[in-house]
Amino acid sequence: MAELAVSIQHRFAGGAALDLRFAAPVPGVVALFGPSGAGKSSLVHCIAGLLRAQHSVVRIGDSVLSDARSWLRPEQRRVGLVFQQARLFPHLSVRANLEYGARRSRAAAAPDAPGFDELAALLGLEALLSRRPRTLSGGERQRVAIGRAILSRPLLLALDEPLANLDDARRDEILPYLGRLRARLSLPILYVTHALDEVIRLADTLVLIQGGRVLACGPTAAVLGDVAGPLVARDDAASLLHGRIVAVEPESGLAQVAAGGFVLRLPASGHAVGAALRLKLPAREVMLAGLAPLPPLSVQNLLAARVLAVSAPDAASGVVTVALSPQAGGEGILLSKVTADSARRLAVAPGMPMLALVKSVSIEVLA
Repeated sequence: MAELAVSIQHRFAGGAALDLRFAAPVPGVVALFGPSGAGKSSLVHCIAGLLRAQHSVVRIGDSVLSDARSWLRPEQRRVGLVFQQARLFPHLSVRANLEYGARRSRAAAAPDAPGFDELAALLGLEALLSRRPRTLSGGERQRVAIGRAILSRPLLLALDEPLANLDDARRDEILPYLGRLRARLSLPILYVTHALDEVIRLADTLVLIQGGRVLACGPTAAVLGDVAGPLVARDDAASLLHGRIVAVEPESGLAQVAAGGFVLRLPASGHAVGAALRLKLPAREVMLAGLAPLPPLSVQNLLAARVLAVSAPDAASGVVTVALSPQAGGEGILLSKVTADSARRLAVAPGMPMLALVKSVSIEVLA
């Protein structure tokens, strides 16, 4: 697998500085996540060549965009950049805006790249092709901007907080389209966001950025599950599991999903055996219990697990986050948020066998 390798050092006139280094396997979605002002957009501008850093090494597989000996101009880099504002040509139709990207490109299309018609279908744009940008919703404009960038045949697609200016309804409208693109494109995608839910839904690799530095970089599920990292203290902390349906129970309407060493039962929702699923499990929805016999429960998932690590109690809420792995072995990491008092009563400690209780309705199927 190829690699996106980045090393950027730059000091701005006001004293702020970037010192950002990471490497991520591609193709796939690499999420740059962090608070506003962390340096995410500046990093994207450096990668695209819009900002010339004092030290800049950017490689995508065998393609060198900058290093100690060379620095390609923005138009030579083939970075398809989409900003928070769609920046469409107001006097052109949706079709003409999309075709502009293809006309401007000097690169040949990859053999497996989607053509115009397929891309319009992937982004749900077929009924909009004759319309002008002013008649579109914010989400529709962003879908057109993303399509135009893809049709320019980029080496890297960079989405700089593309959903930040959308309300919740428009954001929820566009996320499924981004999921389709993620599954279809064999293209590195750099995705900038400060919304953790977008990371969980889309990212293969997660790069945490704060104060102009990289705090962590790795597979999204592993970074989310690190109890020593900064994400587990968040109210919206969650586990990410990749699974596959191994059985469907017609009598109960539930599917059995093997995910990271756990076997979960959740509503089948029309999925067939063999379907690959991406699952989000909010840490606040995962309960813990000892191994003593339990009374009958409505909870469908009683998962045999072992404690990997326990965070220190949060100073404000008194909540601790417990990371669990499958007792039978597997790479899955499951997070559970419980009060410090509950952790004391259960004597939660690394290595301890426990049951994780997960309601089926609390598991969100993302793809």
